[in-house]
Amino acid sequence: MSSRLSGFCAFAMVCLASAAPAAGQSALSGESIHITRASGPIAVDGDLSDQGWRNAARIDKWYETNPGDNTEPQVHNVGYLTYDDKFFYAGFEFDDPDLKAIRAPFADRDNIGNGFNDYGGIIIDPRNTGRTATFFVVTPRNIQYDAVTDDASGEDPSPDFFWESATKITARGWTLEMRIPFSSLRYQNVDPQTWGILLYRNFPRDRHYQFFSAKLPRGGNCFVCRSNTLTGMSQLPAGGHLVAAPYVSASADAHPRDGETGAPLVGDGVKPHVGLDVKYTPNADNAIDLTVKPDFSQVESDTAQISANERFALFFPEKRPFFLEGVDLFQTPIQAVYTRTITAPIWGGRVTGKQGGVRYTALVADDAGGGSAIIPGPNGSSLASVDEGSIVVVGRAKRDVGLSFVGVIATDREAKSGNSHNRVGGPDFQWRPSGTDVVTGQMLYSDTRTPNRPDLAIEWTGQSFVSHGAHVSWNHNTTRFDAFAQYRDFGDGFRADTGFVPQVGSREVIGSTGWTFRPTNFLTRLRTSLIAERQTDRAGALISSDVQPGVGMDTRWNGFMQFRYMDDQGRSGDRTFPTRRFGYIVQFSPSRRVTQLSLNGTTGQEIDYANSRAGTGSTINLQATLNPTNHLNVVLVQNQRWVNVDDRSSVSRRLFIARVSRVRGTYTFSSRLFARGIVEYVSTDRDPSLYTFDTSAKSGSLSGQFLLAYKLNWQSVMFAGYGDDRELTDRDQLVKSGRQVFVKVSYALQR
Repeated sequence: MSSRLSGFCAFAMVCLASAAPAAGQSALSGESIHITRASGPIAVDGDLSDQGWRNAARIDKWYETNPGDNTEPQVHNVGYLTYDDKFFYAGFEFDDPDLKAIRAPFADRDNIGNGFNDYGGIIIDPRNTGRTATFFVVTPRNIQYDAVTDDASGEDPSPDFFWESATKITARGWTLEMRIPFSSLRYQNVDPQTWGILLYRNFPRDRHYQFFSAKLPRGGNCFVCRSNTLTGMSQLPAGGHLVAAPYVSASADAHPRDGETGAPLVGDGVKPHVGLDVKYTPNADNAIDLTVKPDFSQVESDTAQISANERFALFFPEKRPFFLEGVDLFQTPIQAVYTRTITAPIWGGRVTGKQGGVRYTALVADDAGGGSAIIPGPNGSSLASVDEGSIVVVGRAKRDVGLSFVGVIATDREAKSGNSHNRVGGPDFQWRPSGTDVVTGQMLYSDTRTPNRPDLAIEWTGQSFVSHGAHVSWNHNTTRFDAFAQYRDFGDGFRADTGFVPQVGSREVIGSTGWTFRPTNFLTRLRTSLIAERQTDRAGALISSDVQPGVGMDTRWNGFMQFRYMDDQGRSGDRTFPTRRFGYIVQFSPSRRVTQLSLNGTTGQEIDYANSRAGTGSTINLQATLNPTNHLNVVLVQNQRWVNVDDRSSVSRRLFIARVSRVRGTYTFSSRLFARGIVEYVSTDRDPSLYTFDTSAKSGSLSGQFLLAYKLNWQSVMFAGYGDDRELTDRDQLVKSGRQVFVKVSYALQR
């Protein structure tokens, strides 16, 4: 690293070491729950009559936190907690007066309907931080969902864990049993243990009801901090768990001969792939991860997004297991780490844990290259092909100070040729001075030397530069009033090649405020809001400004609606254009067969960023999620964006219209076996006479995918897939542009 960057990170580490130790659960936490060891064996079968449940802690005091304000739930809920030498157990009895109203379709793991289906489980904080916890919830059809939630960065469903569950729909409702290995949890090396826990039930009917085992006061600035305090556990396993998950896959691709559109497809032959993920937990609070050639078949299908007339690169989530241990550590106000930039790791090693009150992770990976790098700017970003491998190093440390924290992050990407690099580092913090206020900040410095490849990107001339990025924000919440303020500052030369920062060379100020009312009729929540934002470049020239008054509301039928007026100014090229638009979001979940109907978009004045001129247009995004049977799920997506501009005669004409049409059907035979088919058509129709540069009148692609999957657990899987791609020609014909056949077998070996 550069001397400036190394000195800055060293200073941040001193701050970490000198910070006061974490205080654990605060006075904000809920009632204490004391549990004892199970009095006998427990079979995970959905039946809570086993002897092991007889002396389990019983939790029958629950609170309705939505739409009620910590009121008594309208249905009865009982939870049970116990443990033995290897496992933590949770059992539930959920009453339901109308069994036909239960929303519980079969689905793949983690696909539980975004709050639109019934489910229940626990949110557990084994380190007793009061700020970071893990979701373990299950639907009545035994579909599992796990995620990491952090009061600073929110909920992330990417990580997966080993655990078991079973459910039964009974004459009174449904029951749930959960068994979580202690090896799947990270807890302190102390005896006895003190954890945080919330018992949770999601109950969607005429409204979206939520029940918890602790009170969640409205207007608070934290969620995990409200957990019940869990005591009574002692002599837990000290570690020593090993998981090795080798995989074997094979793919066969075909492409047009000589790359000519419409030419017959030529196969590349079968390409075998072998890889391995290994996780070792030497003790309960630390983990070591190794990987050899992890593959992107572990990444879920990217969602449909329109890129036409977008100024900045689009973000997609990570799903490869190697990158997901302690994933909350990578979440910082400025996204300095975006692990999908490590596109083709040949190998990687990582340690994650806690020492002396400091949580940490350190990662090194040999990236073979490929993919694209983001070239950021003040008005937009572009992509450049990466044709050289690199060594990537990431380090992160974070120390909790009560419900606040201080941290430091550093990344280093070194080209294997030694001719280019990108190094980023600096501290961040979050301070909670009260139960209603949160202050968050981060400062980063970057040291960059670009590749000498102007053929790939204009700025890649081998030049060197250093720069900075800064973020500070304040969030204030009370029962009725909320306010937010944020300032961001990025130098022209700031680069985060291992992160996701698509805009630099800018200063941004954002302020917002809102007032919440809670009616008791069709609406259960009404919030009026005002948002103001202004962005300038480093010279002070306006990039964009925005004023948005609006109103949002929760309704019957699990509904949400938001309407806002958008009075903006935006820059394209060297000109600034005013835009006035109307924005809307409408979303309902009317029944268990029609799980979700949603419509969102904008309409009004637009900016033609490709040609730097004013226009009008609309963006419309439609989605319907249907469950014709408990086994069949169908998702229909239709997204459109168009812009109209004046021609030389001042007559408004259509510049372009871009569409994404997508149908995804999934038939789930059981919680382990499913078949999924996706058909997606992406097209753009343009009027070349309205462009200031040469462009085609039409472009489009049609892709189809079929996947058959069997999952014993999240790392023991069998996949077989087929893909077919077609491209639209100038003659308006769809011709074959690619074909893929794919199989994969992975099995997790545990000791």
